[in-house]
Amino acid sequence: MAEQCAPTDADAVAAKLALRERQLYAIARISAALYSQVRLDTLLPEIINVSLAVAGADAGSILLYDPKTDDLEFRYVVGEASERLTGEHHSVSTGICGRVFSTGVAEISDDPRSDESHDAEVGQRVSYVTRNMVTVPLKTGEGEVIGVMQILNKHEGLFDEADLEVLSILANQAAMAIEHVELMRRVRVAETVKKIGDISHDIKNMMTPVESGMKTLEMIYHSAFEAYEAVRDEARELDGSAVFCRLDEAFASLSEFFPEITLMVLEGAANVQSRAREIADAVKGQVARPVFQMADLNEVVRSVARTLAVVAERHGITLDTTRLGDLRPSALDPKLMYNAVYNLIHNAIPETPPGGTIAVRTRLEDAPPDGTGPRIVLEVEDTGRGMPEEVRRRLFTDEAISTKPGGTGLGTRIIRNAVDAHDGRVSVRSEQGKGSCFTVHLPFRPTVPHTRPSELDTPQPDAC
Repeated sequence: MAEQCAPTDADAVAAKLALRERQLYAIARISAALYSQVRLDTLLPEIINVSLAVAGADAGSILLYDPKTDDLEFRYVVGEASERLTGEHHSVSTGICGRVFSTGVAEISDDPRSDESHDAEVGQRVSYVTRNMVTVPLKTGEGEVIGVMQILNKHEGLFDEADLEVLSILANQAAMAIEHVELMRRVRVAETVKKIGDISHDIKNMMTPVESGMKTLEMIYHSAFEAYEAVRDEARELDGSAVFCRLDEAFASLSEFFPEITLMVLEGAANVQSRAREIADAVKGQVARPVFQMADLNEVVRSVARTLAVVAERHGITLDTTRLGDLRPSALDPKLMYNAVYNLIHNAIPETPPGGTIAVRTRLEDAPPDGTGPRIVLEVEDTGRGMPEEVRRRLFTDEAISTKPGGTGLGTRIIRNAVDAHDGRVSVRSEQGKGSCFTVHLPFRPTVPHTRPSELDTPQPDAC
């Protein structure tokens, strides 16, 4: 029986060269993807897949830091537990990933179960056992740690320094991609803000003659009608002619509705200019300072419903407001809430097929156990197409994804800003093919606050 040959130095060199070739291929593959992909949802899972291939591992994830909750979110997960883990949050003060995030130093864990920092509960929840892993920080060009990447369970043997080296490079490319997308977003926002600023200026110029023309028409109307009444009274004293009685009947509708129509046109012109400013603010991420007054949210809903009833009817959709609850007046900014309710209903109309229903419900909830006080609850539920989980999960975050052709996401941003201005929260549940239900919780305030309820100089996004 022939003896088995021991590996030679040449074999070791060849193995190292083969490893380096795989690593360089992986890096080149991701580098090319950086210039061809603009969506993180496509690029970052690809980085995880390439990392798994080059390291010969079983599963991986990218956790990104969420400053709103001060924790790490499983944003992208590849492996058998991806559906159960994606979207979960992990404290930055616990676990190996929390330690790597805090220190900014990559780690190889040959046996995580023996590390007292290892959070085994995560694996238990998804029935996944971690035998070994590499955890590397995601660092920006300025050295700021924005998350971590974990690669789990090497198929053969243990992770080594060569694996750590290439995974660190791939993690840096992931961070570079995130920075690049954020930079592009800021550029687009700056360009959009400038364009909307120009449009807002044009709208103001275009609406000025509408307002001045309507005010002039109003003065002419009142002047002409006063002259007519003088002539009518003089004629009646002379011959009591019944002609003017018939003229009064003919003018009755005009006299009754002219003031209302004038008010509608002037208010509409003012609202158009105001909405243009609000859209610009929403694009910039600014939240309008609320002007609180005692108001009934039901009246706001009814006002929006009157405006959108024709649009809904034209699409063959029933707009149901029969289930508005018995609300008491609360301190609200009616203008901001009008915009929020308008966008909630208006966004649901194109998503609801003909014959469907958009139902608006309100109710007053007693103080919950968390001690936050009573709340006004608004629900807008449709029987439409619903939305994918990835879209739903990000809907009211800075990473909202628009699924409409040419969609900007401004509608959901306006909703979020209005709710944030009231210290409220908004969430959505949805099932594809069955529809969506948006729920807004607002604190019930029996008196107008003397100060703003929250700091509004910078946006405070509320995740679903």
